[in-house]
Amino acid sequence: MTICKRALSVLARAAACLSLILPASGCAALSHGFFGAAGPVASGERHEFLLVSGIMLFVIGPVLLLTPLIAWHYRLSNRKAAFRPQWGFSWALEGLIWLPPALVVIVLAIFLWRDTQRFDPYRPLPSAAPPLEIQVVALDWKWLFIYPDEHIASVNRLVLPTDRPVHMSVTSATVMQSLMMPQLAGQIYAMAGMRTQLNFAVTTPGTYWGENTQFSGMGFQKQNFTVLGVSAADFSRWVASSHSAPRHLDADSYKILARKGVVSDPITYGDVAPKLFSTIIDSADTRGASQQGGDHHHG
Repeated sequence: MTICKRALSVLARAAACLSLILPASGCAALSHGFFGAAGPVASGERHEFLLVSGIMLFVIGPVLLLTPLIAWHYRLSNRKAAFRPQWGFSWALEGLIWLPPALVVIVLAIFLWRDTQRFDPYRPLPSAAPPLEIQVVALDWKWLFIYPDEHIASVNRLVLPTDRPVHMSVTSATVMQSLMMPQLAGQIYAMAGMRTQLNFAVTTPGTYWGENTQFSGMGFQKQNFTVLGVSAADFSRWVASSHSAPRHLDADSYKILARKGVVSDPITYGDVAPKLFSTIIDSADTRGASQQGGDHHHG
C-alpha cells in the first residue's frame, strides 16, 4: 500500500506539472486540428481518435503503472522481495498475457472497419441539400479552386456555405501533392492525370486553414490557403461579387497562373472557360503518354 501511495503521489505531481507546461508549449495549436472540428468528417475523426486512445489505455495503462512498481519492488536493496526463478507453466498468466491484447485488436478492428466505411472520402454525405461542386487543381505553389456551376474561380481562397455538403474533385497540374484541411476533412492526395474525390461539410462559420503537406519544391511551405465558412446568404453575395471580377480564366491565363511561383494575395476570376478542369487532366495524360513514348524510344 505504501508503494502504491508513493506512485500515485508521483503521478499526481507529474500531471500537475504537465497542466502548467503544456499550455505554454503551444498546445493551443491543437484547436486548429481535428480537435477543433468544424464539420462532420473532422468531428468523426476526433471521435475515432478518442475512442482508439481510450481502448489503447487498457494496454498501455497497466504497463505504465506496473513497470515502475515492479522495478521499485524488486530493487537491489529490497532483501525481502521474493525471487522465484524456478516456476512452472501458468494458464492464468498466459491468459492474462494473450487474451486482453486479442480482445483489444478485435474491438479496434470492428470500430475501424465501421468508421472507414462511414468516412470514405468518396462517399457523399447524407443531406437533403445538393452538394456544392468544387474542382481543385494543385499548382506550383498555389491552389486553384473552380466553381463549375457558378462559373467562377479563386486562388488560395476557398469560400464555402455552412450546413451544405461539398464535393471536391482534386487533381494536380504538376507533381503529386497533398490537400490538407485538418478542421474540416483531413487529407487527400492530388495526382496529375487523376481525379480524387473528397466529400465534407462546414457546420460552424469561421476561418480555417488549408495547405499542401507534400514536399513539391522550394516554395511548397508557402502553399497555403484560407477556407471561409459563411452563411448561405453570404455565399450567394460572394458569388455575385466575384462575377464582377475583371479576370477571366481561360487556357492562356491558366498557362500564366500555372507557372512556378507563390501567390501572396488571393485571386478571384469572374469567369471560367468551360471544361477547363477536364482539359487540365487530359493535358497531364498527354504529357505522361509522350514521356513514356520518348523513354521507350530511347530504350
